[in-house]
Amino acid sequence: MAAFGRQHPTRRHPGSRTRTWQRSAPDSATLGIIGLICAVAGFFALGIVLGPVAIVCGWLAMGRSWRGPYPIPPLVAVVLGAIDTLLALMWLAGTSTPGNGFF
Repeated sequence: MAAFGRQHPTRRHPGSRTRTWQRSAPDSATLGIIGLICAVAGFFALGIVLGPVAIVCGWLAMGRSWRGPYPIPPLVAVVLGAIDTLLALMWLAGTSTPGNGFF
């Protein structure tokens, strides 16, 4: 008769209170730091690639929103990534040269 009554909740869903799998996605602090590193490195090499990567990492670290208080690295990553991308696009378009015209 015990099978027709109410069962204990842990018997229906064993292990539902604890996580048994490992997290594979990086957290927001890690994404913010990765974005900041990409933004700074983009000023020296591969700005057309590292700029957008910095923007995406910073945006994901901020939770895909502009609202709320954010740590400094994701916000700096987005701003520097945008500047880096803009400078790389201007350089590719030929409106500015690396070295301020010395080449």
